[in-house]
Amino acid sequence: MEPDNPLLKRAYALGGNAREIRALYRDWAESYDADTVEGMGYVAPGEAAAVLAGELDGAALVLDAGCGTGLVGEALSRREVSGLLIDGIDLSAGMLEQAAEKNVYRKLSEADLTKPLDMPANSYDGVVSVGVFTSGHVGPQAMEELARVARPGAPVVVTVHEKVWEPDGYADHLKAMEKKGLVRVRAIRDAAYHEKEGYSCKLCVLEAA
Repeated sequence: MEPDNPLLKRAYALGGNAREIRALYRDWAESYDADTVEGMGYVAPGEAAAVLAGELDGAALVLDAGCGTGLVGEALSRREVSGLLIDGIDLSAGMLEQAAEKNVYRKLSEADLTKPLDMPANSYDGVVSVGVFTSGHVGPQAMEELARVARPGAPVVVTVHEKVWEPDGYADHLKAMEKKGLVRVRAIRDAAYHEKEGYSCKLCVLEAA
Protein backbone atom coordinates (compact mmCIF):
# COMPACT_ATOMS: atom_id res chain seq x y z
CA MET A 1 0.00 0.00 0.00
CA GLU A 2 1.27 3.47 -0.91
CA PRO A 3 0.91 6.22 1.71
CA ASP A 4 -1.79 8.86 1.23
CA ASN A 5 -0.21 11.55 3.38
CA PRO A 6 1.96 13.82 1.18
CA LEU A 7 4.51 14.34 3.95
CA LEU A 8 4.84 10.59 4.45
CA LYS A 9 5.34 10.16 0.71
CA ARG A 10 8.00 12.86 0.91
CA ALA A 11 9.63 11.07 3.86
CA TYR A 12 9.83 7.73 2.05
CA ALA A 13 11.26 9.41 -1.06
CA LEU A 14 14.19 10.97 0.79
CA GLY A 15 17.65 9.94 -0.32
CA GLY A 16 19.34 10.18 3.05
CA ASN A 17 20.40 13.82 2.55
CA ALA A 18 20.54 15.49 5.99
CA ARG A 19 19.48 18.89 4.65
CA GLU A 20 16.38 17.43 3.00
CA ILE A 21 15.51 15.42 6.11
CA ARG A 22 15.80 18.51 8.33
CA ALA A 23 13.57 20.47 5.94
CA LEU A 24 10.91 17.77 5.87
CA TYR A 25 10.68 17.43 9.63
CA ARG A 26 10.79 21.19 10.12
CA ASP A 27 7.65 21.38 7.98
CA TRP A 28 6.05 18.35 9.63
CA ALA A 29 6.90 18.88 13.32
CA GLU A 30 3.73 20.59 14.50
CA SER A 31 1.30 18.18 12.85
CA TYR A 32 3.43 15.02 13.09
CA ASP A 33 1.70 13.43 16.07
CA ALA A 34 -1.79 14.02 14.71
CA ASP A 35 -0.82 12.85 11.21
CA THR A 36 0.93 9.68 12.31
CA VAL A 37 -0.77 8.54 15.52
CA GLU A 38 -4.32 9.57 14.71
CA GLY A 39 -4.16 9.59 10.92
CA MET A 40 -2.02 6.51 10.27
CA GLY A 41 -2.40 4.46 13.42
CA TYR A 42 1.29 4.75 14.26
CA VAL A 43 1.64 2.17 17.03
CA ALA A 44 5.34 1.32 16.73
CA PRO A 45 6.45 3.78 19.48
CA GLY A 46 4.19 2.11 22.02
CA GLU A 47 5.16 -1.38 20.88
CA ALA A 48 8.88 -0.68 21.22
CA ALA A 49 8.47 1.17 24.53
CA ALA A 50 6.62 -1.79 26.03
CA VAL A 51 9.37 -4.19 24.94
CA LEU A 52 12.17 -1.98 26.27
CA ALA A 53 10.39 -1.38 29.59
CA GLY A 54 10.12 -5.13 30.05
CA GLU A 55 13.88 -5.49 29.51
CA LEU A 56 14.93 -2.84 32.06
CA ASP A 57 15.87 -3.87 35.55
CA GLY A 58 15.45 -1.05 38.06
CA ALA A 59 16.71 2.51 37.58
CA ALA A 60 17.93 3.10 34.05
CA LEU A 61 19.26 5.79 31.76
CA VAL A 62 17.84 5.27 28.27
CA LEU A 63 18.74 6.81 24.92
CA ASP A 64 15.89 7.46 22.49
CA ALA A 65 17.78 7.69 19.20
CA GLY A 66 15.85 9.57 16.55
CA CYS A 67 13.31 10.62 19.14
CA GLY A 68 11.34 12.91 16.85
CA THR A 69 8.45 14.54 18.69
CA GLY A 70 8.95 12.28 21.70
CA LEU A 71 6.36 9.58 21.09
CA VAL A 72 8.63 6.82 22.41
CA GLY A 73 9.69 8.83 25.43
CA GLU A 74 6.07 9.59 26.21
CA ALA A 75 5.14 5.91 25.88
CA LEU A 76 8.05 4.91 28.12
CA SER A 77 7.02 7.44 30.77
CA ARG A 78 3.57 5.86 30.89
CA ARG A 79 5.12 2.49 31.70
CA GLU A 80 6.10 3.89 35.13
CA VAL A 81 9.54 2.31 35.22
CA SER A 82 11.08 3.23 38.57
CA GLY A 83 14.11 5.51 38.29
CA LEU A 84 13.83 5.91 34.51
CA LEU A 85 15.70 8.79 32.85
CA ILE A 86 15.50 9.37 29.09
CA ASP A 87 17.82 11.31 26.77
CA GLY A 88 16.67 12.04 23.24
CA ILE A 89 18.61 12.82 20.08
CA ASP A 90 17.30 13.77 16.65
CA LEU A 91 18.46 15.43 13.45
CA SER A 92 15.59 17.92 13.45
CA ALA A 93 15.53 20.91 15.78
CA GLY A 94 11.83 21.36 15.04
CA MET A 95 11.00 17.84 16.16
CA LEU A 96 13.11 18.27 19.30
CA GLU A 97 11.10 21.37 20.17
CA GLN A 98 7.94 19.27 20.07
CA ALA A 99 9.59 16.55 22.17
CA ALA A 100 10.60 19.09 24.81
CA GLU A 101 6.95 20.06 25.30
CA LYS A 102 6.17 16.53 26.48
CA ASN A 103 8.40 17.02 29.55
CA VAL A 104 9.59 13.41 29.66
CA TYR A 105 13.25 13.82 28.65
CA ARG A 106 16.23 14.56 30.86
CA LYS A 107 18.15 15.99 27.92
CA LEU A 108 17.50 16.59 24.21
CA SER A 109 20.12 17.33 21.57
CA GLU A 110 20.69 17.34 17.83
CA ALA A 111 22.61 14.43 16.34
CA ASP A 112 23.07 12.79 12.95
CA LEU A 113 22.69 9.02 13.21
CA THR A 114 24.53 8.51 9.93
CA LYS A 115 27.71 9.69 11.69
CA PRO A 116 29.54 8.67 14.90
CA LEU A 117 27.70 9.92 17.96
CA ASP A 118 29.46 12.46 20.14
CA MET A 119 29.04 10.44 23.32
CA PRO A 120 31.16 7.90 25.19
CA ALA A 121 30.82 4.16 24.79
CA ASN A 122 28.88 2.25 27.44
CA SER A 123 26.78 5.30 28.40
CA TYR A 124 23.24 3.89 28.51
CA ASP A 125 21.33 1.13 30.26
CA GLY A 126 19.02 0.84 27.27
CA VAL A 127 18.66 2.23 23.75
CA VAL A 128 15.53 2.48 21.63
CA SER A 129 15.10 3.69 18.06
CA VAL A 130 11.74 3.82 16.29
CA GLY A 131 10.93 5.20 12.85
CA VAL A 132 14.59 5.78 12.01
CA PHE A 133 15.44 2.66 10.01
CA THR A 134 13.15 3.29 7.06
CA SER A 135 13.21 4.45 3.45
CA GLY A 136 15.47 7.42 2.79
CA HIS A 137 16.60 7.88 6.37
CA VAL A 138 19.26 5.80 8.17
CA GLY A 139 20.84 2.53 7.08
CA PRO A 140 21.73 -0.56 9.13
CA GLN A 141 25.28 0.67 9.83
CA ALA A 142 23.86 3.11 12.40
CA MET A 143 22.95 0.17 14.63
CA GLU A 144 26.62 -0.21 15.45
CA GLU A 145 26.69 3.23 17.11
CA LEU A 146 23.57 2.38 19.09
CA ALA A 147 25.29 -0.76 20.36
CA ARG A 148 28.48 1.16 21.12
CA VAL A 149 26.81 3.68 23.44
CA ALA A 150 24.89 0.93 25.28
CA ARG A 151 26.47 -0.68 28.31
CA PRO A 152 27.38 -4.39 28.01
CA GLY A 153 24.23 -6.43 28.51
CA ALA A 154 21.93 -3.45 27.88
CA PRO A 155 18.89 -3.95 25.62
CA VAL A 156 18.82 -2.18 22.25
CA VAL A 157 15.32 -2.16 20.77
CA VAL A 158 14.85 -0.95 17.20
CA THR A 159 12.17 -1.03 14.53
CA VAL A 160 12.98 -1.59 10.87
CA HIS A 161 10.31 -0.74 8.31
CA GLU A 162 9.16 -3.73 6.26
CA LYS A 163 10.01 -1.95 3.00
CA VAL A 164 13.74 -1.77 3.77
CA TRP A 165 14.37 -4.93 5.80
CA GLU A 166 15.37 -7.14 2.87
CA PRO A 167 16.49 -4.56 0.26
CA ASP A 168 18.90 -2.86 2.69
CA GLY A 169 20.26 -6.12 4.11
CA TYR A 170 19.34 -5.70 7.77
CA ALA A 171 19.30 -9.41 8.58
CA ASP A 172 22.80 -9.89 7.17
CA HIS A 173 24.08 -6.77 8.92
CA LEU A 174 22.79 -7.95 12.29
CA LYS A 175 24.43 -11.33 11.74
CA ALA A 176 27.69 -9.53 10.95
CA MET A 177 27.40 -7.42 14.10
CA GLU A 178 26.82 -10.56 16.12
CA LYS A 179 29.83 -12.24 14.51
CA LYS A 180 32.01 -9.21 15.37
CA GLY A 181 30.87 -9.44 18.99
CA LEU A 182 29.01 -6.14 19.00
CA VAL A 183 25.60 -7.51 19.97
CA ARG A 184 23.64 -10.62 20.68
CA VAL A 185 20.42 -10.86 18.69
CA ARG A 186 17.78 -11.86 21.21
CA ALA A 187 14.63 -11.61 19.10
CA ILE A 188 13.35 -10.40 15.75
CA ARG A 189 9.61 -10.44 15.21
CA ASP A 190 6.98 -8.87 13.00
CA ALA A 191 5.12 -6.02 14.66
CA ALA A 192 2.53 -3.42 13.72
CA TYR A 193 3.84 -0.09 12.47
CA HIS A 194 1.27 2.12 10.71
CA GLU A 195 -1.92 0.11 11.25
CA LYS A 196 -4.18 2.28 9.09
CA GLU A 197 -1.62 2.41 6.29
CA GLY A 198 -1.13 -1.35 6.46
CA TYR A 199 2.60 -1.21 7.22
CA SER A 200 4.47 -3.53 9.56
CA CYS A 201 8.05 -3.61 10.80
CA LYS A 202 10.65 -5.92 12.23
CA LEU A 203 10.96 -5.31 15.95
CA CYS A 204 14.54 -6.22 16.87
CA VAL A 205 15.66 -6.84 20.43
CA LEU A 206 19.43 -6.83 20.73
CA GLU A 207 21.79 -7.10 23.68
CA ALA A 208 24.90 -4.92 23.63
CA ALA A 209 28.15 -6.82 24.08
